[in-house]
Amino acid sequence: MLARNAEALYWIGRYVERADDTARILDVALHQLLEDSSVDPDQASRVLLRVLGIEAPKQELNVWSLTDVVAYSTDNRGGSSIVAAITAARENAKSAREVTSSEIWECLNTTYNALGERQRSAKRLGPHGFLSFIESRAAMFAGLADSTLSRDDGYRFMLLGRAIERVDMTVRLLLSRVGDSASSPAWVTLLRSAGAHDTYLRTYRGVLDASRVVEFMLLDRLFPRSVYYSLRLAEDNLDELVHSPQSRIGATAEAQRLLGRARSELEFVQPGVLLESLESRLAGLQKTCSDVGEALALQYFHVTPWVAWSDAGAGLVSRQGDA
Repeated sequence: MLARNAEALYWIGRYVERADDTARILDVALHQLLEDSSVDPDQASRVLLRVLGIEAPKQELNVWSLTDVVAYSTDNRGGSSIVAAITAARENAKSAREVTSSEIWECLNTTYNALGERQRSAKRLGPHGFLSFIESRAAMFAGLADSTLSRDDGYRFMLLGRAIERVDMTVRLLLSRVGDSASSPAWVTLLRSAGAHDTYLRTYRGVLDASRVVEFMLLDRLFPRSVYYSLRLAEDNLDELVHSPQSRIGATAEAQRLLGRARSELEFVQPGVLLESLESRLAGLQKTCSDVGEALALQYFHVTPWVAWSDAGAGLVSRQGDA
């Protein structure tokens, strides 16, 4: 597979997951701001922007200005807003049409073309409809990817991007709750933001406790949005991409080593001590996501510059040009 196509598919997976997770998080946050008058809108909005890695504006924030920044901003640096993420996913799909299905392209293109109308409607009726639209289109995209793509390298790159982005977003959510009391209602907000509330209640028989919430979001082996599950998914897809037998000594690639180390550290940690070192553990996972992205770029996406040799009389001179 061409490096540019592999990179495009990887970032399609990341951007669609980012749009989906951002819509979920923003929807829950807006409901909390509207329903709880004791919450300071400006402070809560700045906490949310910090979680999402978006630079906060200088003016005071409220429900509407927060939605403008997180949902509708067209600043495409890093695809931080929902509109920017969908736009970036569509542009990557446009550049890799030969390795995506027509159904996936139509899904992303239709979603992109509907953003303007949905945004205008949301400004009249409220943002919930816009955010629900993004969540449903992301679910449609995931279903189409699973049902129309061959399980080849392209599919693996897309799943790899989705899994790494999901780890990063879940870690950001948990970082926002570091220092909260064990009985804080913010833990319920966290579960709802991750789409994990109902599953958590069924798993722990309705008992809500901060240590169990952290345990569930970090270590659960069955919930698809837990950090452990996503790391395992990323690791399995990367193993499929390598297409080589396991090395007798260690991992065969840097990205494999990083994912395997992060997964094993979670796999064998004692659940009861998670809250004691939560911030440092989450910071380490966030750095792992960044390092894995860089390692994948070096291993698969960066093209080696071409080298031309010429006889300059005194010897051979190497000229390097951009690939």
